[in-house]
Parts: sequence; structure tokens; C-alpha cells
Amino acid sequence: MTDHPPVSTGTGLCRNCGADIPAGVQRCPACSSPRTLFHTELNSLSIAHLDCDAFYASVEKRDDPNLRDKPVIVGGGRRGVVSAACYIARIRGVHSAMPMFKALKLCPEATVIRPDMDKYVTVGRQIRELMREISPLVEPLSVDEAFLDLSGTQRLHRASPAVALIRLINRIERDVGVTASIGLSYNKFLAKLASDMNKPRGFAIIGKAEALDFLDTQPVTRIWGVGKATHRKLASDGLQTIGQLRSVDEKRLVTRYGAMGLRLARFSRGEDNRSVTPHSLPKNISNETTFFEDISEPDELKRRLWPLCEKLSGRVKTRDLSGRTVTLKLKTSAFKTLTRSQALPSPTQLAETLFRCGETLVDRAIDGAPAGSRFRLIGIGLSNFSDALEADPPDLADPDAAHRKRIEQVMDEVRGKLGSRAITKGRGLKPGAQKAGKEPT
Repeated sequence: MTDHPPVSTGTGLCRNCGADIPAGVQRCPACSSPRTLFHTELNSLSIAHLDCDAFYASVEKRDDPNLRDKPVIVGGGRRGVVSAACYIARIRGVHSAMPMFKALKLCPEATVIRPDMDKYVTVGRQIRELMREISPLVEPLSVDEAFLDLSGTQRLHRASPAVALIRLINRIERDVGVTASIGLSYNKFLAKLASDMNKPRGFAIIGKAEALDFLDTQPVTRIWGVGKATHRKLASDGLQTIGQLRSVDEKRLVTRYGAMGLRLARFSRGEDNRSVTPHSLPKNISNETTFFEDISEPDELKRRLWPLCEKLSGRVKTRDLSGRTVTLKLKTSAFKTLTRSQALPSPTQLAETLFRCGETLVDRAIDGAPAGSRFRLIGIGLSNFSDALEADPPDLADPDAAHRKRIEQVMDEVRGKLGSRAITKGRGLKPGAQKAGKEPT
């Protein structure tokens, strides 16, 4: 059994123009494209997962055509990590979250570009608007991927969901300049599995008829929520494939793995009753930076924290969110990760509020670290999200809160007109008039 479910020689579509293709025909009669798609359930499936291909790197290649046929890595400096790698770099073994020095050993000729999250978010929003034009049921998972439910849209588009999706990814490629892959199935779990199967520019289908045969040989790690700890536990029980999971009684899995056991049982049978929820909130949003040299001084750590709070605030505001739980992350020179969290009285989206909370968390983290610890990374995150309308309400116990909020709103307005560097607070200026942008992010 391969990683690809079997397809039939029945009804077919052209992935280039969306035209119908008779059985057994290798090229589209309308446009001569060899990019054909055949499946017996092609016109009856409506749950899709769209995932852009090497999104950050694709956006950078779009903006600089000279990079088109070259390996590109998006990430920090030599002590940072890979945020994304194009497929040329991936062939050399580079992957996301890999330390940059390892990536450059594997692919020394790669062009390294610092992440530009504002740009990626802007492009992601363009793509999301195109998704919403074909269905109101769009559930974003990240800036570059989402679930779509096209049930009942046939009359609107005068076409099946498969045809509407072909038109969508072709329009994304034409109008936005990046490529995307589609997974189409009868539930979210299988749609997401399918979208990974033929990247880049893929369109894969997992129908009801072949779902169990396809899942039989898939590793248990393909199930959403199975991390390293759960995988080790499953392996110790002799459960390495989804097919092996299906042979275990559901009650036994629940007894052994708790609530996760129920998901393991249901997914192993190809069952997933989760609906596509348009306004699904992210679990967390965060920013972090790795230093060129390890830092031990609390004041210097806090200085490095401020621009991260501004970036995090900008991302939260862009998504019309507010969050109640602030989490600080520090990584020591010995690669030990320390985290500290604090729940705020009210949801926030303000950089100033994030920073004030983060300062306290820095002190708490340092107090709990071994004496003399030095740190190579700092990060700040926000979770427990609400709508932006709930952000930063008036606080009688803090009469200056409204003033701080207004100042930040004015700064946002100036930056919106003149650029992100048009105005900043004093703590955002680096000592010694160092040039901005030298630290990896």
C-alpha cells in the first residue's frame, strides 16, 4: 500500500481548467493539460483542507523572481532556526524548526531571508478572502492553511466542490502568486491527510471506499494530537500503525489513553464528526528571538522583549483578537527551556500590557533558573483568545490604562500611514545607536 489511496478510472476533471474528462483519457480535451484527476467519489465529497506550499519561501520567491530556481530558507541568523524552506532546499534535507547552522551545512548555497510576518499575514488574508468567495464555511488553522466545507454550494457555483476548489487554487496561483495543495474527503481528519500527499500543487482525494485501506499502513503520528509522549506510549504498547489501533477495543483505548483514546479509536475508523467552524480561534500566537551572544542581565533581556511584544501585538490586532494569558519563554545556553505564564484580569491586544506582564515573568523565570544562567532565546506568547471587542476595557483600579491604550492607537495609526518604523517608544531604541534588524527572529 502506498501513501496514495487508489483512484478509479471513472469521472475525471482537469486540474488546469476544471473541464470534465472521459475515463481513460490522459490529457484534457479542452486545454491538453496532463494534470488530470479521477475518482469514483469525485463529485460527492465536500470537506477540503487547503495548504499553501512552502508558504513563506514561496512569497519571497514571488517578490524576487531571481530566487525562483534557487534554494531559499526563511529564518533567523546562524543561531536561529528555520521557519520555512522551499522545496529545492527540502530536497537537501532542510526542514522547519531545524537549527540554522545545520540547515546551512546541508545547503550552504541557500539564500537566507529573515521572516517578514506582516507581509505573510497580508498575503494570507488575501488567500482567505478568496476562500470565502467559494464558501462561508472557512476555518483557518494558520496564516496559510484552512478547512473548507463546500456542502450545498453546487447551485451557487454551478459546479461540484471539486471543480470549485480547482478554480480556487488556480486563482490563488494566478492572482496572489503562490501555489497551494488541496485534500478532499468526507471529514476534516482525512482531508488534512490528503492535502499532504501530492505537494506541491497537489490535489488528493480520500473517499469512503478506500479510507480504511489507506489508513491501515499510516503511522499513528499522522493522527492529530499524537505528539512525542503519546507516540512513545503507543509504541511501548506495540501500536505503530493506524490499522493496529483499529484492532484495539475502544473502551481499552479510553482506559489506557483517556480522552485521547476516544480520538484514536474514532480516527482509526476514519470517523471525525468535527464541523468546519468559521470563527475558530487559535490556541496561541507567539514571537521569539535567538541572540547572537548569550545574555544573563535581566535588563537586557527585557530590552529584547519589547520589540517581540510589539510584533505580537500587531499580529493579534491584525486578526481582530485579544488574549488573556501571557506566556514567557526563555532558553538557557544549555538548551533548557523555561516558561512562565500569567492570566490577565481582562483580554488584551496592547504591546504595553504584554510588556509589563512579560517583565514580571522574566524576573520569575530568572529566579527559578540555576545561579549564573545565561540565555540564548527569549519569546512571548498570548493565548486564551476572545474577540477584539473585549480587549482592554476601562479599569477603575488603573486610571492610566485608557491613556496608554490611546497612545498605542495613535502609534498604530501613524505606522499604518508611514510604515512600521515611523514611530517607536524610547525602550525600542537600541543602546549605542545599533542598527535595527541585526538580531535573528
